[in-house]
Amino acid sequence: MLRRALLVAAGIAAAGLGGGLWLTAPRPIEAAAIPAGWSPDAEARARGARLFALGSCASCHADPEASGEERLVLKGGRRFETGFGTFVAPNISQDVAAGIGAWGPAEFASAFLRGVGAEGEHLYPAFPWASYGRLELADALDLFAYLRTLPADPTPSRPHELGFPFSVRAGLGAWKLLYFDPDWVVTEGLSASAERGRRLVEGIGHCGECHTPRNALGGPEPAKWMGGGPNPDGPGTIPDISPSGLGGWSEADIAYFLESGFTPDYDSVGGSMTAVVEETAKLDPQDREDIAAYLKAIPPAN
Repeated sequence: MLRRALLVAAGIAAAGLGGGLWLTAPRPIEAAAIPAGWSPDAEARARGARLFALGSCASCHADPEASGEERLVLKGGRRFETGFGTFVAPNISQDVAAGIGAWGPAEFASAFLRGVGAEGEHLYPAFPWASYGRLELADALDLFAYLRTLPADPTPSRPHELGFPFSVRAGLGAWKLLYFDPDWVVTEGLSASAERGRRLVEGIGHCGECHTPRNALGGPEPAKWMGGGPNPDGPGTIPDISPSGLGGWSEADIAYFLESGFTPDYDSVGGSMTAVVEETAKLDPQDREDIAAYLKAIPPAN
């Protein structure tokens, strides 16, 4: 009887383990999901260029010292020192061996929207796929089309420097179950302009990745959306950019800051935000106005 009970218990445990592995397994986008005959055209590349600027992709994947056209060489290497270890931005240039030049559209969409790498592995959310996952497959394909126009660079990607247990990627499946929510964060009380801004801020702009505080497991705290907190990548703090933090800033003030880097108090942008403003300055004025409308419409975080 005892032996039978132990066998039953072992079977239940194995089933539970198998179910857990199934729930936390990577789920890439299948090649069949890509529209038949998909091929990038000039319009797709133009839309992708806008997404590239909105996402400030060069801020992470270009050499930190690069300027001008050199910021389009996405050889990676920037280090992000966090409480979980040091993450190193990979090469996402068009080099076939060192970058993503050999990737197809399904592989890119899987990484961008679901955090699944080309080898079927979970990707760390230091790459903000948790925000990009709110976008559409068409957005991923547009960005992929634009990236294919950028230079190749043979610089090898360097591995992340993570200790146990954070070095075990399998645990990321559980993190996704807990914290990956592709739904929009703010859903009520938005004007048409703020609705467009939500797509930019919560999605491709991934502003909440830095400006929203996180718990001990690195999960965002939606109740404090855009409320700022400790800098996840070094000393200092990230400011509250909800209405409680922006205070007397008008929508025009926010839009002008995103264009010029100057605050209403005649201060200038600093730190990692400098590279972000370099990209938002390239946007159409309407995009900056929509972002400003959204930030003024969301609930105060503090």
